Amino acid sequence: MIFDRTTPLILENQRVELRPLVEEDYDSLLPFSTLEPYLWDFSLISASGPENLKNYILSALLAKENGLAYPFLVFDKLTQQVAGSTRYYALDPYHQTLSVGYTWYGRKFQRTGLNRHCKWLLLNHAFETLKMERVEFRADAKNSQSIAAMKAIGSTLEGTLRNNCRSSSARRDSVVLSILSNEWEGDLKQRLAKKTI
Repeated sequence: MIFDRTTPLILENQRVELRPLVEEDYDSLLPFSTLEPYLWDFSLISASGPENLKNYILSALLAKENGLAYPFLVFDKLTQQVAGSTRYYALDPYHQTLSVGYTWYGRKFQRTGLNRHCKWLLLNHAFETLKMERVEFRADAKNSQSIAAMKAIGSTLEGTLRNNCRSSSARRDSVVLSILSNEWEGDLKQRLAKKTI
């Protein structure tokens, strides 16, 4: 087990707080689900609409219970508002790898620098505390905005898995990107840190 079940994991800096997602977060996430359903156009699991949001949260918590994921609620300290959600998943302690994904933010929080802060916190914890050797990201090959954001934080494009999984609407090709621990410790940590000042 990578995460301590008894102590909630909270990651934060001056801009953002990532705290464990709980079932009670349904109400604070519902406005995104009902007013911004397009946020899940490229997602593996849709949280669009009240019922889908409920299933989204419950499936994330079940994955956490089974040691497969650790979902977070994203709170923007600048606006004092809930901004979205993200998670660690595909946890593999033996190979010292994990993935970061299922990330979405409400439209008003996009392109504000919030994502860089979230990713810095997640990557720093993954490499420094969890001692991961590799952090992977995946995105629908059609999701150019997400792919650009992952490249902007310093991840390396590895290739495309063709027709490898279902998305919320159809099958998809998935673009794979990654960051390795030696890259993080090289200069990537400092470069990304400068972008969060």
